[in-house]
Amino acid sequence: MIEILLNDRAYEQDIRELLMAFYPGETYAYEPSEGALFAVEGMIDEGRKEFSLKVIDHHRQEEAAVWPSEAGEELEKELAHIEEPLEVEYGNRTDTKSRIKRRLYVLLVLRTGRLLPWGTLTGIRPTKIVMTRLDEGMSAEEAACYMKRTYFTGDDKIDLAIRTALYERELLKTIDCDRGYSLYIGIPFCPTTCLYCSFTSYPIGQWKGRTHLYLDALFREMEAVACQMKGRVPDSVYFGGGTPTSLEPEDLDRLLTKLERTFDLSRIRELTVEAGRPDSITREKLKVLQSHNVTRISINPQTMQQRTLDLIGRRHTVEMVKDCFYMAREMGFDNINMDLIVGLPEEGLTDVRDTMEQIRALDPDSITVHSLAIKRAARLNTMKEVYKDLKIVGTQEMIDLTARYAGDMGMEPYYLYRQKNMAGNFENVGYARPGKACLYNILIMEEQQTIMACGAGTTTKWLIREENRIERAENVKDVEQYIGRIGEMIERKDRIL
Repeated sequence: MIEILLNDRAYEQDIRELLMAFYPGETYAYEPSEGALFAVEGMIDEGRKEFSLKVIDHHRQEEAAVWPSEAGEELEKELAHIEEPLEVEYGNRTDTKSRIKRRLYVLLVLRTGRLLPWGTLTGIRPTKIVMTRLDEGMSAEEAACYMKRTYFTGDDKIDLAIRTALYERELLKTIDCDRGYSLYIGIPFCPTTCLYCSFTSYPIGQWKGRTHLYLDALFREMEAVACQMKGRVPDSVYFGGGTPTSLEPEDLDRLLTKLERTFDLSRIRELTVEAGRPDSITREKLKVLQSHNVTRISINPQTMQQRTLDLIGRRHTVEMVKDCFYMAREMGFDNINMDLIVGLPEEGLTDVRDTMEQIRALDPDSITVHSLAIKRAARLNTMKEVYKDLKIVGTQEMIDLTARYAGDMGMEPYYLYRQKNMAGNFENVGYARPGKACLYNILIMEEQQTIMACGAGTTTKWLIREENRIERAENVKDVEQYIGRIGEMIERKDRIL
């Protein structure tokens, strides 16, 4: 347990998020508590516009942490003023937050001897920072200096963010973000629920013979969205979940037919269907996708280690992954993505290398590499006692290995995002060959376009560009609730429009 002791909690969340990056899985107290490891004490003096911040150890560390030799000039500058109170402007939240996080970061580096790859950055969209600086007229080199100075971000991560942002900028130039929009359709069913999963997903077996009830409600929402967006046409459509191919072939056909009859797809740039679980894929289902001109699919093994698949509840074999991939290729699908997770339970560097060797042999068009993030709703979190002995390790070496394989396969990073509670405080990166990047993934991350979302557990994001803000309308997650309250879901969108 870590104590966060503040006389003003205005910046408590920012302090806690940085602590979570250094100490994932730790709990927090907001008053002195027995057994706490240490305390972060922050005292605001509004009259003097000062903020005093210090780390107080309750237990003497056996060995003092060593200040890392690679800390760099920016950290050394902050270290030189570590005993002084911070001068802050409480009317300028962005600047004050950055100052407090930089000071706390140095205090935690002193305590741990560790640097974080992303420095003080705890937000999920690092490329958005770069994009904003580039749009303001900075060069890539100036944007890199800004990230180093403001967030203490490591050189490798700065390079990744800038490479990705430059790729995204070029692709976004081809999109009319104001007159178009993207459409997300959520199918909240899966063959089983994976150990790490926190998405809106229900075992498809429990809905046998009743999926038409969900589709009927979904179709009402799709019709409403088509009316709400009259005069605009979608640039991309993305079917996610869950696993859309959990549906039977006739349901998939009915769903895609409804899409074609409801929306003007004349300017569609891509149509993606997550066929994520190999145990949900059949030749008949792939034929349905093909007949409706689906341009991109995902076949997601997460790992090619059979013992890990068994452990996390995937209920399919490595051979099934390969068979599904080859079947899709043989049928003519020329844009296949594969999702992988680094940091899965009991996996080490040798396992990741073997997985990447097998993925390279399959030769997909893109891969998305996720660092394991254990969310509140995942069984790895809700059943901690059951899984407490599992070794979960994500390392920079593993991340670097996947990046090298992606490069060897002719892929470039085209989008990235981060999550809280991510193993190793790393990132998720999408790599793609030229012409195979997923436009929707970029648009949802960079918030450059309105995303209309239909289905249980989805979130519509309406972009108000002139005010530089997003209005959200969230759908309920529970499928029964969604069906029963579909009128309310439609009204929520009406209100923001």
